[in-house]
Amino acid sequence: MRKKWTSSLSMTFALSLVVVNGAFAGTPDEEVPEESNQDAKILYQQDETDVSVQMENQESDADSAKRFLEANKDIFGMQDPQQDLKVLEEHSDDEGMTHIRLQQTKDGVPVEGHELIVHFDENNQIDTVNGHFDTEIDQLAVNSADVNVAEDEAIHAAREAVDAPENLEEDPTAKLVFYPLGEEGTLVYKTNITFMTEDPGNWYVFVDAIDGEVIDQYNTISHMAEAAGLETDEVNNEENTSAAEPSYVSNEEPNHEQYQSANGPGIGVHGENRVLNISHKASDNGPGRDFHLFDFSVSGLEGILTYDAGEDFDLPGVPYANTDAAFDFRDESHAAAVDAHYNSTEVYEYFLEEHDRNSIDDEGMALVSTVHYGENFANAFWNGSQMTYGDGDDEFFIPLSAGLDVAAHEIAHGVTEHTAGLVYRFQPGAVNEAMSDIFGVLVDDSSWHIGDDVMAPAAIEDGRFALRSLEDPGQFEVDEEYWEYGDGSGAYPSHMDEYYDLPIELDNGGVHTNSSIINHAAYHIGQDIGRDDIGQIVYRALTSYLTSMSDFDDTRFAFVQSAIDLYGEDSEQTEATRDGFDSVGIE
Repeated sequence: MRKKWTSSLSMTFALSLVVVNGAFAGTPDEEVPEESNQDAKILYQQDETDVSVQMENQESDADSAKRFLEANKDIFGMQDPQQDLKVLEEHSDDEGMTHIRLQQTKDGVPVEGHELIVHFDENNQIDTVNGHFDTEIDQLAVNSADVNVAEDEAIHAAREAVDAPENLEEDPTAKLVFYPLGEEGTLVYKTNITFMTEDPGNWYVFVDAIDGEVIDQYNTISHMAEAAGLETDEVNNEENTSAAEPSYVSNEEPNHEQYQSANGPGIGVHGENRVLNISHKASDNGPGRDFHLFDFSVSGLEGILTYDAGEDFDLPGVPYANTDAAFDFRDESHAAAVDAHYNSTEVYEYFLEEHDRNSIDDEGMALVSTVHYGENFANAFWNGSQMTYGDGDDEFFIPLSAGLDVAAHEIAHGVTEHTAGLVYRFQPGAVNEAMSDIFGVLVDDSSWHIGDDVMAPAAIEDGRFALRSLEDPGQFEVDEEYWEYGDGSGAYPSHMDEYYDLPIELDNGGVHTNSSIINHAAYHIGQDIGRDDIGQIVYRALTSYLTSMSDFDDTRFAFVQSAIDLYGEDSEQTEATRDGFDSVGIE
């Protein structure tokens, strides 16, 4: 096999192993610790001189992929890929290609964030390999039996670290992983603590499995308004902060057999007339029937389900109900629910029609939305299982469910979670946010702005007619607290020269702030080739090439390779994709 070692992402190389810093950094109250310096970014592309591993009889693509890596383990810097790479996913696409996603493990324990994807072409030959592999952890002489801390002890430490309430939204979880931190990997419990309060959290807390110390933590609640200069704590009505702590609420789907499908009219936040797919059943409170914003009419989909948050923070809340089929002006509180329900349907249909994707998980997962969350809650978020919308504060936002792009943004977070799994911090987190913004303007194609249908009149009067812009990011300011970490302009960046080097405690290291660089690249690409083609490229990049630790360079590679797969090496789409990333300084 011909080899060339380079840091370039040019598509002319046969093999590139680039040693880069990992995406893991940050502790709760301390400076960012030294990152792993053995995180090898692996980029390989076959050329005519490569020697492929031929498939054996009855061998699967996954077996062939691992055998290829085993045959070339010295080049890839791996000790035992057959043993230490676990198959996470195998899928084939309409281009005749097959993609094998592999998780790096050590002694059977996953290495957090480190995955490889092996791509087979239409002739079932290995064409490309990309991802991240930690060579330091691969060489550790450790045994997972050395664990001294029990799982429940790790969960207790994690709960204390994030000041979690006594009753949680979901049962906490913990699993052993190797965490790339410092000069070597650390065996830790990766715990997940989720709670819905006035300051909601979906926390990942990493607890040392040897001494029980918390070594890292971050919140993955994906707020729309973060980095925009709006503090959500300030817009939550103080009366609501004394509400009872949430109890565990099962997010079980309602019993379909109780309901009959129907259609009903509704009026949205901006006065639009909507035709809604709803359901009705015998009333629980006497004779007659109740009409719910539950849609069970789509075959293969568990439902599009809209709830009311009620007086506390329990999710999903109570089914959004009415005594007749019209959710109209007779009760103005219906408007937010009407839009949440209608927009979920629109986003579902986009992913199904444009990308043949059946909901968030591609297996018909229910699309669950909750409206009227909190008091004056000026935000929307994806919490790992559903969408949640506040009613706004009437100063910066009106009800956020009014935005089709907002719904698409939040649902796209779920799609990302079920595909690339981009870590929600630093550059991978910024790519995560960019994917959501890009799908936001693809579904709502009325503009290249995000949030232009949910801004309050006062904000519009002050010149803030949208939350973010893919077309001209710099026309809007980020939170003033971030300014010293950028070029001093205080504006959303459009180019790597304007990148914000934020610490983990601010915007999770810039996930919303720096996402605008990827956004702007997508805008340039879309201007050249149209929304349909950029949509296909972005979706393929997300589902077939990006991994949990993908940074901006990885994202360029994923977009360009996706364009090549779909349209060819010399196509205008591929040229436009390269030019788009060149234009923002990602080369």
